[in-house]
Amino acid sequence: MDGGNAAYRAVGRDGDGRGAGDVVVGRAAEVERISGLVDAIAGGGRLLVIAGAAGAGKSTLLDVAARAAGAAAYRVLRVSGRESERDLAFAGLHQLLRPVLSEAAALPDRQRRALLHALGSEPDAVPGATPETGYGAGPEAALGGRTASGGGPDLLLAGVAVLSLLSRLAGRSPVMVLVDDAQWLDAASADVLAFAARRLDDDPVGLLLAVRDGEPLPGFEPAYPTLALTPLGGEASGRLLDHHAPDLPRRVRDRILDQAAGNPLALLELAETAIADPGAVLRDEHGPLPVGERLAALYAARLAELPEAGRRALLLLAAADVADPPAAVLALLPAPDHTGPDHTGLDDKVRVAVEQSGLVRRTGRDLRFRHPLIRSAVYHAVPLDARLDAHRALAGALRGEPDRRAWHLAAATARPDAEVAAALERTAGRAMRRGGHAAAAKALARAAELHPEPGDSARLLVAAAGLAVLTGDLDWVEELAGQARARSDDPAVHAAAELHAGRLAALTGRHPAVFAGMARIAEDLAGTHPSIALDALTTAAVLRFYSGEESQRREIDRILPRVAVAPADEPLRDWVRMVSDPLGSRRELAARLPAMIAAAAGRPERLTALAIAAWLLDEIAPAVRAFDEAVRLWEGRGPLPDGLGGVTALAWLEYGRWEQARAVCAAIAALPATARSLHHARACAYAVDAMALAFQGDAAAARERADEALRLVDPLESRSVAVYARRALSAAAAVEGDYETAYEQVRAVFGHDGEPVHYHASYPALPELAVAAARTGRPAEAAGIVGRAARALARDGSPRLRALVRRSAALLAEPADAEPEFLAALAGPAPERRPFEHAQALLEYAEWLRRRRRIAEARPFLTAAHDTFRRLGARPWAERARAELRAAGLDVSAAEPAAFAELSPQQQQIVRLAARGLTNREIGERLFLSPRTVGSHLYRAFPKLGVTTRAQLRDLVAAAPPDEPFAGRYG
Repeated sequence: MDGGNAAYRAVGRDGDGRGAGDVVVGRAAEVERISGLVDAIAGGGRLLVIAGAAGAGKSTLLDVAARAAGAAAYRVLRVSGRESERDLAFAGLHQLLRPVLSEAAALPDRQRRALLHALGSEPDAVPGATPETGYGAGPEAALGGRTASGGGPDLLLAGVAVLSLLSRLAGRSPVMVLVDDAQWLDAASADVLAFAARRLDDDPVGLLLAVRDGEPLPGFEPAYPTLALTPLGGEASGRLLDHHAPDLPRRVRDRILDQAAGNPLALLELAETAIADPGAVLRDEHGPLPVGERLAALYAARLAELPEAGRRALLLLAAADVADPPAAVLALLPAPDHTGPDHTGLDDKVRVAVEQSGLVRRTGRDLRFRHPLIRSAVYHAVPLDARLDAHRALAGALRGEPDRRAWHLAAATARPDAEVAAALERTAGRAMRRGGHAAAAKALARAAELHPEPGDSARLLVAAAGLAVLTGDLDWVEELAGQARARSDDPAVHAAAELHAGRLAALTGRHPAVFAGMARIAEDLAGTHPSIALDALTTAAVLRFYSGEESQRREIDRILPRVAVAPADEPLRDWVRMVSDPLGSRRELAARLPAMIAAAAGRPERLTALAIAAWLLDEIAPAVRAFDEAVRLWEGRGPLPDGLGGVTALAWLEYGRWEQARAVCAAIAALPATARSLHHARACAYAVDAMALAFQGDAAAARERADEALRLVDPLESRSVAVYARRALSAAAAVEGDYETAYEQVRAVFGHDGEPVHYHASYPALPELAVAAARTGRPAEAAGIVGRAARALARDGSPRLRALVRRSAALLAEPADAEPEFLAALAGPAPERRPFEHAQALLEYAEWLRRRRRIAEARPFLTAAHDTFRRLGARPWAERARAELRAAGLDVSAAEPAAFAELSPQQQQIVRLAARGLTNREIGERLFLSPRTVGSHLYRAFPKLGVTTRAQLRDLVAAAPPDEPFAGRYG
């Protein structure tokens, strides 16, 4: 807790000694803002970050909020971050929700299980990798570009559960969530709270977080409203000092005010010292007073004045660092000869001395440090041997809590110890099963420090690096990988460490450098460690896709034949070829994909990888089925900050599952702060989301997302992202009728010579190029590009790509030559699997027919296109088809009235799902919103749409697709 509490509050007393009221000195504006926030919570969610230096009074302001919320009959939930528990996954969430955990029984089963599993209340083991897996995940994880992890709670599903739980509580009365020392929350709790905070706009839930200046707030956006606690002004400092020490000599008072620099805690502590010994303040008038680090020394001096038993008690409490000290800590103290009614394990005389020292305060029957600085001072004021003894004693008392015991054993160990290292490995295994990747990685890293064998130490560091990949913290992964390399001369260890760093670095945009490292590993180990070499080539192939660099394909083709792998690893070799050169490998490998996918059943890493390969080969249906199954299997594990989600979003976008695609993009864009350097992953999400927004007709939002994608990457090193962003910008311009800009953007998807900028991402843009060229009088230039593509795809192109070429040729052809091209394009395979593309082709052909006055022939094509556009929510294309239908003599009423088009994209998504019959809770699970937020959106949308019941929505919104989308983590 913030040590400024006592310093910050002046307490008025009435005649009988009862508190007449607390007055927070010097913070009238801050108190007013917090009071206003509390009042506003009833109308919807509110969030505020209180930032300030240690001792600035953050905890006092949280107390103000708690009292105001309590007076308004709000439910108040509190949690204090604890430095000792920041590596224990979900420790903070457990502290916060423990008073209301019984409410979890009313949650949907998947949410309830995810939440209870995260909090350790339902500890059913989930099979998965353990720290003993050596270099990490092996070839199966490499196949998917992931590192295998143990089973654990799905953080997104746990976030939805917390969201639902808070919404449920808020249905009875507004809820105030107070988080003190937020910088010390464990990463898993912070991520879940941040997830919920972003989705509580319409629920009466307030969230106040107190964080120290200069400390990161994991998971929370820096743009959140912040109340910065600056130092108190001179007048307020004087009033506060005069309240606590009204009789100080003027010189003493002035010096304290000068040296405290407006810090309430410093004012209090220096005032109390001055009261006891004014001469101590004036003894050296030219030297600074003990503020900051010197203040810590002041606490150490107070510690030295205590009896030995008191010092021992405070050292144990400092080493334990627990807000509510367990009985085990005090049980370590010698039994007192006699105790008072409030037994603390201390002799009464010693207890009085400890309480009067000013280092602790009593809370009920417990003693707590008044400020983190005090704990630090107490802990470091004793010799190292005494600190080690304290941790050993705590470890002995915590035999029933193996994780905390392991960390205390580690803190008590100053030299290598294999048994302690093994205890930390077991702690890591338990953390992995709960989804605590960061906690597990830290435990393995500490185990590596303590292991006496360099080989085992390096192994543990490699495993730690593999787990750290899942946190998205590249700096940490590279640090662990560097330590592993430093402790071993084994080339395999070096390669495994570099592979972990490379997998994550690939998502930063540093593609050429990372590719060179992966190629070097593959070449160096092709003969001696073929599995590792092939593992490196899988990452190299992913980089080849990201960059689109042709020289990288040639390098992969040069190295791959030299890697002699076991028959079981042959699918990996095929996968590398499919990713790096889908056109060159399609004829040979597409037929083997179904068997490969069937053989991967139950293995999400392989399924995800094979889904990517199927998508690259334009086998969209098996790709989507494999993605669905992989996502379902991954539900029991934490979400991974990797680049695979972008491909999943692209596949679902093509398949017509736009809502799911956008949900994937939102999940990637919301990566925690430690993963913010993964620019390529975020840029890909922004680019795909921009395409979806443009298709829906939200041109302004599409441009914003696409511009952000291009800002995050170098278009020459992340050509795939650049192409998707350009296509989104082109579609957005076309929506607004600006075909000059549309052509300029889509033309950039092809080089000056007409070659595709990206070997896979560029070709699907051919029809967009043809449309814009025809509208701007550039058919000849576009026809040259289309002709070049036709020749390149004649032999190895997929049926889909060849159909797109024919469609593009039809749009650019002379009227007499267009129809055969249109018909060939419409005869492509399984058009329902890419509904938007097919509906565009139907519309274009129907428009051509109507211009030829073949109106009767055009009508069925127009009707089919119109229905598809309506179902997908492609508003501009639906309006265009509707206009053509009217011109063809059909009176088609708008199934989506103008009011519906004015709804936000999110509101449109909610209305469409409600029209399908989904409940608010089910909609919230799909879109990661609370049920109350869903209800609020529907409440505002109904009057705009002129409806009063959900049943009426079915008359406004088309029915769901026949194949109901999987409502999984991204759905």
